[in-house]
Amino acid sequence: MNVLRRQVCSAVRRPIARTYVTARPFVPPSQLDQVESFPRRRRGRRNREEEDGDEQRKDEDFGPKLKPESPSFYTGRAVYHDNLIQLQNAISRTRGTLKTLQLLPLPPFARESLIPIQTVWKTPDELAREFDTNMTTGRYRRVTTLLSELHEYYRIAVTARHTALADMIDDILRLFTSGKKDARLAQGRRKKVELDQYGRSYTVGRRKTSSARVWMIPVKFPSPSVSTSTPEDVLGLSGTREPTVPVPTSTILINNLPIAEYFPQPAERERIVRPLKIAGVLGKYNVFTIARGGGTTGQSGAISQGIAKGIFAHEPDLGDVLRRAKLLRRDPRMVERKKTGLAKARKRYTWVKR
Repeated sequence: MNVLRRQVCSAVRRPIARTYVTARPFVPPSQLDQVESFPRRRRGRRNREEEDGDEQRKDEDFGPKLKPESPSFYTGRAVYHDNLIQLQNAISRTRGTLKTLQLLPLPPFARESLIPIQTVWKTPDELAREFDTNMTTGRYRRVTTLLSELHEYYRIAVTARHTALADMIDDILRLFTSGKKDARLAQGRRKKVELDQYGRSYTVGRRKTSSARVWMIPVKFPSPSVSTSTPEDVLGLSGTREPTVPVPTSTILINNLPIAEYFPQPAERERIVRPLKIAGVLGKYNVFTIARGGGTTGQSGAISQGIAKGIFAHEPDLGDVLRRAKLLRRDPRMVERKKTGLAKARKRYTWVKR
């Protein structure tokens, strides 16, 4: 009994030699170029001729197994990864060229002085056709990050006046630049107000549900009158007479009414005159306004914005002062809508227990 147990244990402990029977030898992936052609038989349904008794099958030579054109062939998104690799290679070569030209790394003050060049990349839908894959948020962000880095090198090349390098980078960036670049960049720009033949400016201001059309024209200064000297003036005996200084008079008309008559509240008049005071041109322009819609608060705010735009049209140098005072942009605040079950937007009805 013990002898049998020893034989069983020794048989279990002894490694079993395994053999594999394969039709063809294993070829590592690195030697795909050396795979020889071999005949294969097409396996499929037999046609009618074979069913009648013809058992002969045709052997076809499929040829050697070709090496994939791209190393990312088996990723499922070969075009996307190939484009990323090309962008990374372009960035690497550009970075090396800029370092050779001693244009990298740049100190902070030099980077701030680069020529500002704006661009607009293609949308995810447009890039999806070129990359032949669905451009998710992560993939799109990865592409735009590489493009932004390459665009920064383009600004450095343009500022350094290295034309050959700038043209090479520009050819790559044009492939990913949106065709609606000019239209999108022009959306945030304010249209320049043109003065008519009489020197008048026409602007439009809005606030809440009110709108105001504003016409502004510079005040004509009266010409100094020719004074006749008298003997008293020559002898200096007319000490009580003071020299006359021509003072221009300006008018602000709103719907054919003076400002004091149309807006009796001082706060509303102050809101209208505020752009003129901040710009330091009070009494320099005549203002004619047509206001429609809303109440007195909305109309006064709309007129104020229209006057600020008119001042900027006549004197563009005052644009920074008006922008800091936030007079050139529309006030985005609107009346909050009434809610169901409430008396107003937020006011509730009085709670009654019984």
